[in-house]
Amino acid sequence: MSGLTKRFGDTTAVDGIDMVVRAGERVGLLGPNGAGKTTTLLMLLGVVAPDKGWIEVTGHRLPKGRSAAMADVGFAAGYLPLPERLKVDEYLRFYGQLYGVEDPDIDAALDRFGVAHLAPARGTDLSSGQRTLVGIVKAILHGPKLLVLDEPTASLDPDVALRVRTGLQALCRDEGTTLLVTSHNMVEVERMCDRVVFIASGRIVADGTPAAVAGAFGGADLESVFLRLAGRDITEHPYERGQETERPSL
Repeated sequence: MSGLTKRFGDTTAVDGIDMVVRAGERVGLLGPNGAGKTTTLLMLLGVVAPDKGWIEVTGHRLPKGRSAAMADVGFAAGYLPLPERLKVDEYLRFYGQLYGVEDPDIDAALDRFGVAHLAPARGTDLSSGQRTLVGIVKAILHGPKLLVLDEPTASLDPDVALRVRTGLQALCRDEGTTLLVTSHNMVEVERMCDRVVFIASGRIVADGTPAAVAGAFGGADLESVFLRLAGRDITEHPYERGQETERPSL
């Protein structure tokens, strides 16, 4: 994405973002509430049109190439509902076929996240954590090159969050899947991602490995960086737009 900008009325939600996510990377897109993370993801998915800038996904320029691009992308979010009347295997088969997978291996996909036993359950029978896991399974049925997750483990119990993280790490390792994920759980991001991009006030203010970003801000970990960004005037920060030449040193 290059020069990505989105305004809502007088509010600039995303302010000229430039970012490249390379094949096979596991990238955490981080920042305080209102920083522009979800708006950035929605533009990446072609759901929201940018006011300025452009996006290219797996060689396809949006919006013209959106259909071809989205065939390579899976998306899941903890806040997305599931159909209540369908059984899990019916729901997954339906979405697999929408993606052109005539006979998706539902059992194997569920088993990757340790929930194969949920196949005959209906949506009304699932806990919030189980719904999140099924949503992620839905997003990987077609073997996407890029998996985009918006707050996938928000409000989940630690054991379910661990199952999500373990399954995603195995997926990236075994399939070479590229991961772009937002989260407010900094410990989880440090364990799951090899690169983090911090956004504040719609701008990228840090980009590098978790350890390098924490060190650049004089903190011991990503949580200290997050708290510092959430509580300061970002225009004072050395990575303010216009001085991006410093970011590669991370």
